[in-house]
Amino acid sequence: MDYDVRDLGLADEGRQRIAWADRTMPVLRGIRERFQAERPLAGVRIAACLHITTETANLLRTLKAGGAEVVACASNPLSTQDDVAASLVKHEGIPVFAVRAEDTETYYRHIDQVLDTDPTITMDDGCDLVSRLHAERPDQVKRILGGTEETTTGVIRLRAMEASGSLGYPVVAVNDAKTKHMFDNRYGTGQSALDGIIRATNVLLAGTTVVVAGYGFCGKGVASRARGMGAQVVVTEIDPVAALEAVMDGFRVEPMEEAAAEGDIFITVTGNRDVIRPEHVRRMKDGALLANAGHFDVEIDLEGLARLAPGERRRPVRPMVEEYLVDSESGTTARVMVVAEGRLVNLSAAEGHPASVMDMSFANQALSVEWLVREGQRLEPSVLGVPESIDAEVAALKLAAMGIRIDVLTPEQEAYLASWTVGTR
Repeated sequence: MDYDVRDLGLADEGRQRIAWADRTMPVLRGIRERFQAERPLAGVRIAACLHITTETANLLRTLKAGGAEVVACASNPLSTQDDVAASLVKHEGIPVFAVRAEDTETYYRHIDQVLDTDPTITMDDGCDLVSRLHAERPDQVKRILGGTEETTTGVIRLRAMEASGSLGYPVVAVNDAKTKHMFDNRYGTGQSALDGIIRATNVLLAGTTVVVAGYGFCGKGVASRARGMGAQVVVTEIDPVAALEAVMDGFRVEPMEEAAAEGDIFITVTGNRDVIRPEHVRRMKDGALLANAGHFDVEIDLEGLARLAPGERRRPVRPMVEEYLVDSESGTTARVMVVAEGRLVNLSAAEGHPASVMDMSFANQALSVEWLVREGQRLEPSVLGVPESIDAEVAALKLAAMGIRIDVLTPEQEAYLASWTVGTR
């Protein structure tokens, strides 16, 4: 078996941590048990470009239990947990090509090695694998039955491909499932992004001003959790509806140009580039912390920041924290700290989302792959939503695992909801 991981000697530690995550992933565990019995993915080859974490390991184990041949690479150079990668290779027999802190050349070589297995299903987090496949292997695209996409940024890129007529096969936008983005994005990102910042810096959030750039579900989660820990939260937005929602939720809303002078901690969660630019940095306080919780390391303009603080004006001050000495707009010199190289702070500086919330996200992934195997031949190349039946099934399974019961409609209630003849009496 071909693979590329840091050290197989880490495998036993990785297996222990994978088992720890599995404890709080009952929905995925139940799917894995069914897959083991039914083998609905027999004969399928899956290329997965995902964050190589304990939670992902349990997803890959589930897909293999369903009969699939699975091979995986990292979807972010800093998100790989090397012990998990080693355990997947040694204990699960799953080829993995992922080494934490790999350079860009290695990152794309690993994607190519995964694509060399000639998959029939792709599973992506950020669309790098799908983009690479379409740009450099057009003949191979024709042999793909379908794919899934895990995150907001990846769905944005896929919709751009669809709009330009470039998308060559159907892809399920797992991110858009209610049981994914309403929970993973909001509660997962909200907790794990702050976890990463705190682990990297040991900062006290209470009494600080936290600027959250972007008020989608990820931004909502970050803003809510920061407020819950005692921070004053300012939201920046470009969408008037999202901005209005932030105001109604009790947050101040300002343009970044104004918020830059007020913030102690800045967290970007927009999915766009250059959200924090040099002109913003020059207005910041001494000691300001910059972190990114969006998928790619482009939300903070790191090249522009490097031009403000070249050479010796830039140095590491803690693991995962780099200090830039910047000539501020006021004529003084300010220290600006970048956490985790501007990459996904929750996975680069911490462990990512808690397993209990990834349980639902990865249940959607597993069930969407099963659906693609069953329906893929009838689907056109497009970005598809997760079937509502899968979304409802995941929610029901999660509630059952939590021991929570809900009401059921009576026949009279069902008839009333289906009727148009009953009015005011």
